[in-house]
Amino acid sequence: RIVALQNDLSLALAAYPLRIEAPIPGKSLVGIEIPNSTKTIIGLASLLSEEIYQKSTQPLLVSMGKDVTGKAIFSDLGKMPHLLVAGATGTGKSIFIHSLIISLLYHNSPESLRFIMIDPKRVELTIYNKIPYLLTPVITDAKKAILTLKWSCKEMERRYEELLKAGVRDIFSYHEKYGGYNSMPYLIIVIDELADMMATYPREMEASIVRLAQMSRAVGLHLVVSTQRPSV
Repeated sequence: RIVALQNDLSLALAAYPLRIEAPIPGKSLVGIEIPNSTKTIIGLASLLSEEIYQKSTQPLLVSMGKDVTGKAIFSDLGKMPHLLVAGATGTGKSIFIHSLIISLLYHNSPESLRFIMIDPKRVELTIYNKIPYLLTPVITDAKKAILTLKWSCKEMERRYEELLKAGVRDIFSYHEKYGGYNSMPYLIIVIDELADMMATYPREMEASIVRLAQMSRAVGLHLVVSTQRPSV
C-alpha cells in the first residue's frame, strides 16, 4: 500500500524523486528517502584525503563520491574489471572520467600505471598530453585508435606468456613474486565517446573491445568506455 501511494506522497511533500524501500532488507522497517532541497558540491580533494584512500594497498582504487549519509565511496577498478560510463549530454560522464583518472594518478607512479587515452572529441582528454603516465599522446584519430586497440590485444597476449613463464595466474601474484612493475605496469585504456568510433569502424572496434573485455583482466589491462547511449 505504501509503495502504491508513492506518487501521492511526493505530491504532498513537493519532493521528486521519492524513493521507497519496502521493506528494508534484513529489517522489519520501511524506508522513505526524500531528496534534500539543497545540493552539496563534493570536492575531489575531500575524497582523496580520506584515510581509506590514503592507506589502501589496492593500486586501482577510484573515488566514486559520497552516499546519502555522507560517507565516501571507493571502488576497485581491478575488481570491476571494465567500466561502461553512459548518460546523456550534461549528466557528468566527463567529470566522472576526470575524477577516475586523477584518483588513479594520485595512487600510482608512472612505473606502475600507464594510460592509453582515445578522445575523438579532441577536447576532454587532450589536457593530459604532458603527463608521464601516457604510453602514447592522446589519440584523436579513429584509424590510430583501431591500431592501438590491436596493439593492446598483442600486449595482452605477451603478458599472458610472461605469466606462463613465471608460473603465476594473475598480475597481483606476478608483482608479489618479482616486485618490479617494469615489464608489467597496469594499463588503463580510456575511450571517450565510443559511438563516434563505432560509426566509422564498427567491426574492428567491436572485435578489439570484445577481445580485451573477455581476457585482459588477469594481466592488468582495463577498459573505461564512455558513451551517450549504451544500446546494442
